[in-house]
Amino acid sequence: MTTHAAPFKRVLYHHRTQGKAVEGVHIRGITDALRAEGVAVDIISLPGADPYASPKAMSPTQQARPWMKWITRLPEPLFELAELGYNLVAGHRVRKYLDAHPDVELIYERYSLFMFVTVLIARWRRIPIILEINDSSTVDRVRPVFFLKLATWIERWVVRRCSGMVFVSGVFRDRLLSAHGHMAPTIITPNAANIAKFSFTQEQRDSTRRQYGLEGAAVCGYLGAFVPWHAIDEFVYRIAARLKTRPDLKLLLVGDGATFDTVKAFVDREGLASQVILTGRVGHDQVPGLLAAMDMAVLPSAGDYTSPVKLFEFMACGIAPIAPNFLPIQEVVREDETGWMFKHGQLDDAVQMVLDRSRDVPALKRVGVAARAYIAAERQWRNNILQLVDFHRQLTRR
Repeated sequence: MTTHAAPFKRVLYHHRTQGKAVEGVHIRGITDALRAEGVAVDIISLPGADPYASPKAMSPTQQARPWMKWITRLPEPLFELAELGYNLVAGHRVRKYLDAHPDVELIYERYSLFMFVTVLIARWRRIPIILEINDSSTVDRVRPVFFLKLATWIERWVVRRCSGMVFVSGVFRDRLLSAHGHMAPTIITPNAANIAKFSFTQEQRDSTRRQYGLEGAAVCGYLGAFVPWHAIDEFVYRIAARLKTRPDLKLLLVGDGATFDTVKAFVDREGLASQVILTGRVGHDQVPGLLAAMDMAVLPSAGDYTSPVKLFEFMACGIAPIAPNFLPIQEVVREDETGWMFKHGQLDDAVQMVLDRSRDVPALKRVGVAARAYIAAERQWRNNILQLVDFHRQLTRR
């Protein structure tokens, strides 16, 4: 599909996230792709949480503003009451914005628990509202929901009364459908990457490899948060003894988080600092060069319903990924063609796969080239926007 005129005059993007880390990447990806199509996009977010003004450093643990850090440390019942109360703030801001911009043709909202006012206002004003579903009362969360019945009731009301919904995976859509019964129309749109932002030169690759002592090595990379549910710490612990017999294989791990210090202490204690390179937090402008140094990448774990952004970024760079075989990842990765998958939860299998694949340079290059071609053809943010435009047209014809 090729658009010759802007598909919308103006879109309001509303979210209640801190606009940092992966969520910021996704918000900017959607917004930039819409603007590239000639759409005027305005963002309403938590005060001080504009994803374009968030810290440049890749830090999943760094808060956007001190007051947000204070709010997130509230006991869970009070935190959820604050989430519920934010409907008053969001409602006032959205109504004020719509009064000043009568040309808005679509409200696009990144759904958050306890958030309902935007759907209510959209219905009153007869403006289509499409929700991007990344969270739900039906999934296990780091902070278990205290007012679960209330969150579920609000969510059921919202998913039945919005104009439409975008899910990152079919399994996530099916989970909500099972929990809530009938819902508004939906589409499945996995995450994406922008090829232009994940291209690099041979000079960048050579420079990064020199900087980190990676010349002549097979390099397996990781990019993201050091948190328990991503299991990069467990992966390092399990591969450590095997690395000592493979001096030609090195790990380049980019990012920080809750388990970073523990992993670093382990690497130092085991004498693996020359083989397990821990960059810590880096600026976004450093990421392309670091990715350029990798031959393959590993995702030790992921959510069983999520679509990991880092997977698409690896593939966009032409880096062969090794990932767990959760259904959303199976929707994206074609085995031995655009990547490889191991049985989720079996980290020893992931370790063995990294060791085996690192010896087969031609296969790494073949899969990396195919992965990048797949992203270029089907999974750039513009592809997601074109699908959204078609979805909106279908909804408005109903």
